[in-house]
Amino acid sequence: MIAAANRAELSDADLSRIARLVYERSGITLHDGKRELIVARLQKRLRALDLVSYGEYLARVEADASGAELTALLDAIATNHTYFFREEEHFKYLTQRIVPEWRAARRDRLKMWCAACSTGQEPYTIASSLGVLDPPVDFEMLASDLSTKALAAARAGVYKVGDLAAVPQDILRRCFEKGMGAQEGLARIHPSLQKRIAFRQLNLLEITSLGQQFDVIFCRNVMIYFDRAVQQRVVAMLERHLAPGGYLFISHSESLNAVTHQLRWIAPALYRRVLNA
Repeated sequence: MIAAANRAELSDADLSRIARLVYERSGITLHDGKRELIVARLQKRLRALDLVSYGEYLARVEADASGAELTALLDAIATNHTYFFREEEHFKYLTQRIVPEWRAARRDRLKMWCAACSTGQEPYTIASSLGVLDPPVDFEMLASDLSTKALAAARAGVYKVGDLAAVPQDILRRCFEKGMGAQEGLARIHPSLQKRIAFRQLNLLEITSLGQQFDVIFCRNVMIYFDRAVQQRVVAMLERHLAPGGYLFISHSESLNAVTHQLRWIAPALYRRVLNA
């Protein structure tokens, strides 16, 4: 069976079915140029389930009332490329501009949402950037992702020391714990920061209301995978979840120019909801 799975060919019809299913459930657009990526990532599921064709696999996905296999499919397709202090000027703006503004307004706890947290590097970058400030920042963070596999890694908060090369030494020393013995070569985020982050599986397309608004939302390197219609849905949802005066960070490779919104451009890849909205 394994040899057969390795030889399985992805027909145009099955490619279209997979692309349609992924788009409907996640908003991610898969075109024909993604054929090799799909084959490489889904072959593992075929082997795990002892299936010989993508048609059989799709039938398994559609017959699984629990939704577990659909989740596994989306986990396999989702791209979780991330690293610490990616587009680091955003974290400087957070600590040097937004936090002083928040302190001056004498607000309660700073509430944040990392809306595509992947394997955790982004929310831990945010938390550790705040964790070294003096006086301390009282904050809480929701960190969400579509991928259950990525969330499991994020919750663990353990990384290879080599993956922390971009982390400033002061932050590395104060916010991470180096592994010893069998854990040598690894480091984990300090529990005092980790406990401030609530990890949760969320599909950005399915959110209507989280029952709260946030002072800061990071949603970076996600909308590049969406077409304009999905971008519009997601931006409208994010805007609803911003508190008046709240900030939205997107990636420098993304733009809101093609969608309708009431956010004000502040700096590259940074927008703000007007105070009286």
